[in-house]
Amino acid sequence: MIRVQFRLLPVLTTMLDFYAKPRTIERFQDYLKLLQGSSPNELLLPLGGFNPMGKEHVLAKLRELQALNVEEIMLETIQQWNAEHAKPAEETVFQVAFNLSDDLKGGWTNRFATDYDMKFNCAGLVNKKFCTPIFWSSEEFSLQLIRERTRASLVRTHYFLNQRKPKTLSDHVAQERYVNCFAPKTDAAPLTDFDAMHLYYQEHAHSESYAIIFNFFYGDEACKALGFPHYGIHETMAGFRFCNATKEEALKL
Repeated sequence: MIRVQFRLLPVLTTMLDFYAKPRTIERFQDYLKLLQGSSPNELLLPLGGFNPMGKEHVLAKLRELQALNVEEIMLETIQQWNAEHAKPAEETVFQVAFNLSDDLKGGWTNRFATDYDMKFNCAGLVNKKFCTPIFWSSEEFSLQLIRERTRASLVRTHYFLNQRKPKTLSDHVAQERYVNCFAPKTDAAPLTDFDAMHLYYQEHAHSESYAIIFNFFYGDEACKALGFPHYGIHETMAGFRFCNATKEEALKL
């Protein structure tokens, strides 16, 4: 098993200063410098989840996170994970930097597509030894949310290192059930109709179809918004609730 040390990469002060700048082409160019430095092939800071042209509400949400001491809470969560799972002499170090994605007022980000990529298409970040917990501009932030979102991101990175990119629906579900095991959400909403989702899962467990997998996890409305096919998943984020099944429900898998 591959084990790593996680370390906090502070970005809050940098992004507060960044969003205080006028929304001009110069700001976008500054974003590229933060992201890539002088080389388009580099990734200096993992800031891909930020909208460089985000409006004033993004700065306000960053200040909310600042008031909650977001990076201090993240550091505590990282240290706890390291104490539980890492080895003191571990050589591989992953840097952890939060991202604030704007799903509220900007055209830059679709929440569901971005969420899928950050959870299941993270090879680029993992290969560069970055881990990026994502927060959303539409969310109400809390200490609990910061802790749980950070820990879930650490767990996904650890899982991806040992299992690599999921291909089938079954692979995706295995990943998220692993995450729920080591980073459970304390306020996860229950799934309304587990049996219907279970039938869908049984029928498509070995499918590698992006449309089927995306629909399973995010539901019909998310698919309609993106022009994707949809197959009768009426609850938003239903697949993640399925992965958070009770012990009795999980025995049906």
